Amino acid sequence: MSDSAKKVAVVLANNYEDVEATSPIEALENAGAEVTIVGIEKGEITGKKGDTQTASKTFVDVSPDDFDMLLIPGGGSPENLRIDDAAVQFTRDFVQSGKPVASICHGPQLLISAKVVSGRKLTSVNKIRDDIVNAGGLYVDEELTEDGNLITSRVPGDLPAFNEAITKALG
Repeated sequence: MSDSAKKVAVVLANNYEDVEATSPIEALENAGAEVTIVGIEKGEITGKKGDTQTASKTFVDVSPDDFDMLLIPGGGSPENLRIDDAAVQFTRDFVQSGKPVASICHGPQLLISAKVVSGRKLTSVNKIRDDIVNAGGLYVDEELTEDGNLITSRVPGDLPAFNEAITKALG
């Protein structure tokens, strides 16, 4: 990748929804982006269905200044990330930077813990809609919702619209 390639942080922990990581990563890389997997620890991270990704950076190694976009795949990963203070702070700082933040399925759990959903319109898997509302967010049941720098989708079936929106937002 050239130094001019757009840089995307993908935050992952074990039990992520495989296709919610692999499909957007592939779309972003096909658009010329440089993707970095950021985890609580460096090393292998395993998805719900057996996919593996390797975290080359931890949250203490990175800053939102290092990236042009944040991607938060769903599954059990956001629940595992939201209890890590450094992951929550990185997410909060990234949203506050104004740069695009893309989240699918259970991804908004991390946004909720970062306290950045109040007054924002977003979607997610319906299992956490009450959590969004209780955090002051405006939940909508749509395949794709964009509110400022937040780009959200619900489930793997929404990936075509989600991938198109995130590659467009990346420029």
